[in-house]
Amino acid sequence: MELGLVHQLFGEARSLGGERLYAVTTCALTPGLVRTDADFPVYAAHGPEALAAADTVLVPASHEEDEYFGENGGLPADLAAALGRVGDAARIASICTGAFVLAEFGLLNGLRATTHWLSTDLFARRYPAVEVDPGVLYVDEGRVLTSAGEAAGIDLCLHMIRRDFGAAIAADVARRTVVPPHREGGQAQYIPRPVAEPEVSSTAGARAWALDQLAQPLTLRELAARESMSVRTFSRRFREEVGLTPMQWLTRQRIERARQLLEETDRTVERVAEEAGFGTAVSLRQHFHASLGVTPRAYRATFRGPSAHRGPSAAT
Repeated sequence: MELGLVHQLFGEARSLGGERLYAVTTCALTPGLVRTDADFPVYAAHGPEALAAADTVLVPASHEEDEYFGENGGLPADLAAALGRVGDAARIASICTGAFVLAEFGLLNGLRATTHWLSTDLFARRYPAVEVDPGVLYVDEGRVLTSAGEAAGIDLCLHMIRRDFGAAIAADVARRTVVPPHREGGQAQYIPRPVAEPEVSSTAGARAWALDQLAQPLTLRELAARESMSVRTFSRRFREEVGLTPMQWLTRQRIERARQLLEETDRTVERVAEEAGFGTAVSLRQHFHASLGVTPRAYRATFRGPSAHRGPSAAT
């Protein structure tokens, strides 16, 4: 799954003219058949020399970390040599327990990182120089990115596509592959009750209603009333189902709406702020910068200017 989702998502990313935006290549330490924990192998046609040409390198999970890392730690010499081929300007990301490889190579020292929640305790003990965050879907530290379990790899790949080419392209990829278009990296990795139990009211109706009302000022009391719940019960159930508080979720939906408007329309920042529910341009700028680290105008320039039409990148 970790290998296939990379090809599926990056392979589906296309420009408005239908041009593929990434060239995806799979490599192994030795070209040929690679054993898996399923009843079939994977054939990798390329060796580690492919890493030298890649703009992005993704390391999938291994369910056999201890096969790679003994009691004394350290990567096998051929794996370390392969990673040494990755260019200094290339970004490198891991899916699930692939983070162990990045940490063992020293790429995560002094950075935040995550991995599958079942492995975070081991990860923290083994790599004290890494700030482990066990409760998030993915962590973006610029050049180096890490994600949690297998499905979180989907979120990470969509995040990277969105970072490269904008929310509209990422949403199109999500539609093509029939997956949710966006889950923030800070969303809870493990939600105790992700699906409402039988005969227990869900907050899904309130969320759907809120998405149609983003331009309006919405209160927690209004959202709770949509499900005929008290504010306290609604807040508790919302967090159980989504992994965020209602207001955190609402702010993130508004940020996504603002991103879409900035990318796809010529509306002024003031107008975007109104339609996304932030009310004023000042409020939009504050939330936008806190979430994305850039101003709305800078974001629009990135995804509607010349850099939005870059040629294909390689993801390996």
